[in-house]
This record gives sequence, structure tokens and C-alpha cells, in this order.
Amino acid sequence: MRIARFSIDGNVAFGAVEGDGPDGLVLDIIKGIPYSEFELSGTKVPLNKVRLLPPVLPNKVVAIGRNYAEHAAELGNEVPDVPVAFFKPTTSVIGSGDAIEYPSFSDEVHHEAELAVVIGRMCREVPRERVKDVVFGYTCANDVTARDAQKREKQWARAKGFDTSCPLGPWVETDLDPTDLAIQATVNGEQRQLGRTSDMIRSIEDLVVHITEAMTLLPGDVILTGTPAGVGPLHVGDEVAVTIEGIGTLTNKVIKRG
Repeated sequence: MRIARFSIDGNVAFGAVEGDGPDGLVLDIIKGIPYSEFELSGTKVPLNKVRLLPPVLPNKVVAIGRNYAEHAAELGNEVPDVPVAFFKPTTSVIGSGDAIEYPSFSDEVHHEAELAVVIGRMCREVPRERVKDVVFGYTCANDVTARDAQKREKQWARAKGFDTSCPLGPWVETDLDPTDLAIQATVNGEQRQLGRTSDMIRSIEDLVVHITEAMTLLPGDVILTGTPAGVGPLHVGDEVAVTIEGIGTLTNKVIKRG
């Protein structure tokens, strides 16, 4: 099932995405929240009549760096012995169709297409065999990065945590095998990145186990699983799209921060 979060007439709701093709999609409004048992209301609205919001509002986004060997190599880095984890704040999260605001402190902003894992229940110290039980679903992500600031400042808080640096969407797919999916990023229709989740150094199970050894994850929290090779620059006026097989396409325009 595809679960979207949206606004219509000033109201925010979750809905199940039904139908095929951009003009044939409708949302069946969900009663309650999707992390627990819910019912479909039967009240349906066309997708093109609503504004899609970030599919979740995470308490935290835990991102993983250098989880694809070719990406680590393209930036001159070794594959780390343990997963490299960092946070992106909630203020960095935007939805499909929202604008990425080019930060004033950077001259080199890059796209990073990623598979995002959405957590469905509160969990800590999750054993490998229980990881599937705590995952709500998967969505597309763009770990937008101020590359020059990342190199200059060493700590990644500003480089990867600036406002609008974490597009998520367009919705969460709850019924998906994430082990071998194509991930693609295009800029103005030109392909920049193309990889597969099977090339991850550490699996989703590895990442959930590693992260929950240290911290509690809450429903709606998000894990970014790393990006394949091909990262590159974004400029004001560009349109960047992240497409993941079995999920859909996350699209954002880059604008000057006003």
C-alpha cells in the first residue's frame, strides 16, 4: 500500500494512494494514523487536487554515509569499518514539489539519491530477525549536501542539516522488498545517478540493528541508507528528481534562499 500525507482546504490527512498514471491517482482518506491499525474512510479525492506533504514528520532522521563503495571512492574516501551515522534535523524535511533553498554559506550543493526506511513502531536494541517488524515502509530521499562546507567544516551538521536539505516522498510504500531496487537521480531530465540497493555495503537489517543499539526509534522516524555513485552539483533553477523502483519519483526545484 502507498500511504501519502497531504493537505486539502487547510486540513492535513493521510490517504492510501490508489489507481495508475498521474491523472488516475486518487487518495482514500485514512481514519486515524497509519502506524497503528486503521480504516479507509471511502472518501476519495484526486491526487492532483491536493498538496503532497512530506509523507512523515520524523522525530529524527538518522542518515548513513559511505554505504556504497563506488560513492565512497568517488569522493576519495575509504569504506568505513563501521557505519557512519549522522542526523538531519526535522527542519530539513520537505515533501515532493517543495523547493530546495540553496544555502547562502555554500557554492557547491550536491544531490544524493537514497532509499529511506520509515519506522513504524517504537523500538530499541532490535534483533536482526525482528527488523521487518519495526519497518513501516520505504520512500525516496535526497540527502542534499553542501559539499564545500562538508569538506571545510569536517562536522556535517550544517553541510547536511540546513533547511530544506532532506526531501522525502512522494509517499511511503509499505509492501516492498528493498534488497535489489534501482535508484536513479536526474537533474533537468539528465541522468546523474543510477545504482541498486543490492550494492549497499551494509543492509537495512545491519543499519537498524546498529542504530537501535544506541537510541530508541519512534514511529515516523527515518533512516537514510546511503547514496550510490554519481553525486553532483545542483544550481538555482535546476529540477532534481529521485526515482526508486517500486516507489515512485520525488521531485524538487532548487531556488535561491530569499
